[in-house]
Amino acid sequence: MALRLQRRGFQLCARLPDFFLMLLFKGCLIGAVNLKSSNRNPVVPEFESVELSCIITDSQTHNPRIEWKKIQDAQTTYVFFDNKIQGDLAGRAELFGQTSLKIWNVTRTDSALYRCEVVARNDRKEMDEIVIELTVQVKPVPPVCRVPKAVPVGKAATLYCQEREGHPPPHYSWYRNDLPLPKDSRTNPRFKNSSFLMNSETGTLDFSAVHKEDSGRYYCIASNDAGSAKCEEQEMEVYDLNIGGIIGGVLVVLAVLTLITVGICCAYRRGYFINNKQSEESYKNPGKPDGVNYIRTDEEGDFRHKSSFVI
Repeated sequence: MALRLQRRGFQLCARLPDFFLMLLFKGCLIGAVNLKSSNRNPVVPEFESVELSCIITDSQTHNPRIEWKKIQDAQTTYVFFDNKIQGDLAGRAELFGQTSLKIWNVTRTDSALYRCEVVARNDRKEMDEIVIELTVQVKPVPPVCRVPKAVPVGKAATLYCQEREGHPPPHYSWYRNDLPLPKDSRTNPRFKNSSFLMNSETGTLDFSAVHKEDSGRYYCIASNDAGSAKCEEQEMEVYDLNIGGIIGGVLVVLAVLTLITVGICCAYRRGYFINNKQSEESYKNPGKPDGVNYIRTDEEGDFRHKSSFVI
């Protein structure tokens, strides 16, 4: 019995340091303001409402100073300051539950970092802050697609798909004849006769060399967490090159150019391009006879020979 009491005494003595440390730790926290949030990364569709949670867990100050700030594009602006809503949230936000912030009719421009700051003058630790990242989702609009109408066999081709309204930025997928295309044609035996690569982030579909099997109706779908949208179908035709026809056409053009050149040369030789007007004027303006020069010598209008005729 005495041995048991002695063992219990040793156990109590061993636990006393931990007990005192716990009391000391709690004493240090008394009068320190602390914040927490039920959701530090809220995600909400555009035009709906959201609550940015900021909760005071420990404080001895009854009326702490509360501020909300918005951090976007490396700029910090006030949202709640001097007990009122500031900036572009004025009229569609309010302080909720003492320190939380509620926003109605959120828009894509509200996506940002929001910092909740609380200053408690009566606490040992007077200030605490918490940062919340708000993401506003925007459904994509129908993307703009560009599909070449006709491509010769063996040539490269690129199909484009772009959408600029969705947030977060959408991912893209391409379809041919209502069948989804893989990112790489080599990974799917169904498309072994094709040679294309799809970039789901930029929306491009690149063919290194098109084949006849690549002909069909193409369309693209842009998707994010808020929804999806697709562009209208566009036809792409892959045709064979008619080498014989091309060579024949070139020969015909060369023959026509040769005939035109020969005709112009013959016309020059026969004088069809001589200026007839210039020839007629040469006959109408004969030259003056040499050796005679008449000048006026007196007031009566008589003339004298300045020089005699030369025989």
